[in-house]
Amino acid sequence: MAVFRPFTAVRPDARYAAESLCPPYDVVDHDEAAAVISENPRSFMNVTRADAFFKPSEEYSDSVYARSAENLENFIRDGIYTVDRQPHFYIYSEEFQGRTQTGIVGCASIDDYEKGVIKKHEVTKPEKETDRIKHFSACMADTEPVFLTYRDDPEIRDIMEKRIAESGPEYEAEDDEGVTHRLWVLEDSSLTVRLSSLFDDIPAMYIADGHHRTASAVHVGMKLRAEDPDASEDKEYNRFMAVAFPDSDLCVLPYNRLVKNLPGLTVKSFLQHLSAAAEVTPVEDPGHWPTERHTIYIYTGGSWYKAVFRKDLIDETDPVKRLDVSLLQDLVFSPILGIEDPRRDKRLDFSGGIDDHHVLMNAVDTGKAAAAFELCPVTVSEIMDVADSGCIMPPKSTWFEPKLGSGWFVHKIDKS
Repeated sequence: MAVFRPFTAVRPDARYAAESLCPPYDVVDHDEAAAVISENPRSFMNVTRADAFFKPSEEYSDSVYARSAENLENFIRDGIYTVDRQPHFYIYSEEFQGRTQTGIVGCASIDDYEKGVIKKHEVTKPEKETDRIKHFSACMADTEPVFLTYRDDPEIRDIMEKRIAESGPEYEAEDDEGVTHRLWVLEDSSLTVRLSSLFDDIPAMYIADGHHRTASAVHVGMKLRAEDPDASEDKEYNRFMAVAFPDSDLCVLPYNRLVKNLPGLTVKSFLQHLSAAAEVTPVEDPGHWPTERHTIYIYTGGSWYKAVFRKDLIDETDPVKRLDVSLLQDLVFSPILGIEDPRRDKRLDFSGGIDDHHVLMNAVDTGKAAAAFELCPVTVSEIMDVADSGCIMPPKSTWFEPKLGSGWFVHKIDKS
């Protein structure tokens, strides 16, 4: 069963909530981070992306991590951030393009990750883990939350909805992407106890986004535990900060593909090869990605095609092989285009579902790519099935939207 507990958050004074809010550390590059910090000295990106104060070649230097810690402490010293007096759960919602996802901010157990109660579906890269390990260690804090999900529980939802109905949010701000973020503090201690108990009955939680942050936070927590002669279950390093959303609230967009060339093939011969694995028909511009499983749209040579994979080639008993992204790789990219390793092959590029449909067309029309492939989004249920099986999804399979904002809550993990 899942452990999810309240915590004493370090968070911005309400006066500075809008300025503090920023995108996650890994969705901006060095120059973009530097521009944000230059325009807004209270942006939490001062903490998450302190490399912006240094040359790009110094991105992973010890000085960068020390600067992150210094900036966090300066925010607290100057009253931009304050420390809550007692542990709370927090309710966090994001509204984007007419839909809202609402979750509980709390702390999950590092042991649950080790035991597989918190389940993953992605492979992490050592260099990205090392970066966040050094960052969290320097700050002695989880500076950004992990994005978790769980199978919807009506009583947890009821607690959130009733608290939201009681009063307006403590924070509310719209970011540059048009996402409205809101935060409520759950101050009723009886509801805090009840929520902890309800999460105790949740059999598993799933990492939707933030696999590297999770692995890094767990690593740091385990190290601090090993170094602490007074280690006990109530120490904050035993937990890492997360927002847990019910699965029914989430929106998963596709991660579409672009290939730079069709090696040795014309458009006609490529489609002929493809017809061995799928029923291929020309279509007008669909204007959106597919909505049916095992169907892909292809744009190449100035025309659109619909390809429906043959049922006899699909192993519906395998939670990974039956995914459309796997079918595209196993039946098209590998045997026809010779793309064996989608993680490293430079002929393959990716386009997150937040990109407009016509972005892919433009890439082909301008010669940046030879063909675009649009997929039906995977479902949260499919992600859970993969995680439950102990398997890993192919790279770039999911795009959750909206992303979590950063800067509204920090979890201190020192040994005190």
